[in-house]
Amino acid sequence: MKGRNMTRWRDPAKDLRQEKKSDLITPEGFARLKGIHDHLARVRRPEISAKVGEAAALGDRSENADYTYNKKELNRIIARIRYLGKRLDELQVVDRLPADTERVYFGAFVALEDEDGEELAIRIVGHDETDTAKRWISVDAPLARALLGKALDEDATVAAPGGETTYIITQIDYRSP
Repeated sequence: MKGRNMTRWRDPAKDLRQEKKSDLITPEGFARLKGIHDHLARVRRPEISAKVGEAAALGDRSENADYTYNKKELNRIIARIRYLGKRLDELQVVDRLPADTERVYFGAFVALEDEDGEELAIRIVGHDETDTAKRWISVDAPLARALLGKALDEDATVAAPGGETTYIITQIDYRSP
């Protein structure tokens, strides 16, 4: 039986997508998500709704590509607005520094050095604001989990596809981006 609601069955115990994500977010990340939600709800949705109305007024909808495309786009936008609305209600904004700024916690900028002397600079942020270009990793990522609670010059071992990698923490900073 084929259909658009059919998906491949995955074992929830082994499926990483089923893992509970943390609800932490920085103030900047929350403002960005709120801005996206507001833009979609106040600008994009009315804009696409008007296009759907114009295309529907032309008559036969079964062969109207403009109507079909815009209707799909409208449904996608409505789903995204609904998801962001629920997600924004769940999120917990972390807007203060940890009590011990000498250890790695949420929001920290961390400089690392691996066994070969290669340096890596990352920031630990919430799941919704990860950015590979900026090297912002999720607090749920294996590297972040290995680093949490560690102090300067401590080792953190992370299991990687190529084997285990050990990093030394060379700098911890809580500056604003």
